[in-house]
Amino acid sequence: MAHKVIVWGTGVVGKLVIRELLDHPEFELAGVIVHDPAKDGVDAGTLIGGSPVGIAATTDVQSALDTDASAVAYFGPTAEFALENIQNMGLALRSGKHVVSTSMTPLVYPDACPVELRAELEKACAESGKACFTTGIDPGFANDLFPLTLLGVCGRVDSVRIQELVDYASYAGDYSKVMGFGLPVDSQAVLEIPEVLVFAWGHTIPMIADAVGVKLDRVDTVYEKWAAPSPISYQYGTIEAGHCAAVRFEIRGWVGDRAPIVIEHVNRITNAAAPDWPRAASVENDAYRIIVKGSPEITQETAFRHEVDGDPVSGGCLATGMRAVNAVPYLDDLPPRLVSALDLPLIPGRGVIRRS
Repeated sequence: MAHKVIVWGTGVVGKLVIRELLDHPEFELAGVIVHDPAKDGVDAGTLIGGSPVGIAATTDVQSALDTDASAVAYFGPTAEFALENIQNMGLALRSGKHVVSTSMTPLVYPDACPVELRAELEKACAESGKACFTTGIDPGFANDLFPLTLLGVCGRVDSVRIQELVDYASYAGDYSKVMGFGLPVDSQAVLEIPEVLVFAWGHTIPMIADAVGVKLDRVDTVYEKWAAPSPISYQYGTIEAGHCAAVRFEIRGWVGDRAPIVIEHVNRITNAAAPDWPRAASVENDAYRIIVKGSPEITQETAFRHEVDGDPVSGGCLATGMRAVNAVPYLDDLPPRLVSALDLPLIPGRGVIRRS
């Protein structure tokens, strides 16, 4: 029987997942929860730009959670809204359903999270007997599943570098205060604060260390900005000369006097920015790359392409959401607690290959 899933949140990821669930042999869309009153009562098919499917989106959370379903796929706001997310995910768990989510990315490895962040959800799991799995793309499968799989074919690893190489010119979100884009380079971005950067992106460092059985001595960060020498125009505005048009940061896990586990981001506004910084092999310069130095040496570069509604970043967003949903059938076999990629078996994506 198909696993019934309630989708909570109809932003980019939520809409893409709904499209897939409507035509999936392993899953059935059981309900849709929305925050925007303008979406209340709108058919889910209409919300994604298709034909009506007979399932109305609702702002009535409890009514939706009373629906029979195996799991809630929670695609709420980012971890900036942690209290709201934790409250909503707790409600979903206590309704007797597993929760898979892409919102609270610090929870990709709960063991590394502060107790106060995970305590309420751990309590909700214990009381409901259900599991909660948080994932994403980065943080998420691009820097846990991908590198851990590659490390598993090595005899010795001297270092693993996990890169996100992405042109942010097509991202509609406001990354100015968070990353520094568009601001004078001497303005401090939120992510320049080491503790914030580690909290937001760094929890897969201890996950990898624990998985391979090595003790970290410390974790630190590097944050660089690239100033535009002349104005750079893109679809959402203009980066003025002298202002930040690219950022490069590292989160480094140290063992003794070397850092064998490094997460690196190189994010630009258009490919004209930071020409000397690392780039993807693809023409679009959007990819996730793993570089393993050791025995053997490995380079894996993965690009996501699936443009929907004119959105060139939808491939990665869809992969983010489906990584979460494809985990649902495996949660019944796990203890009722916050789980990570280390707790899950290989998830091949049942039902993805179909007869025409």
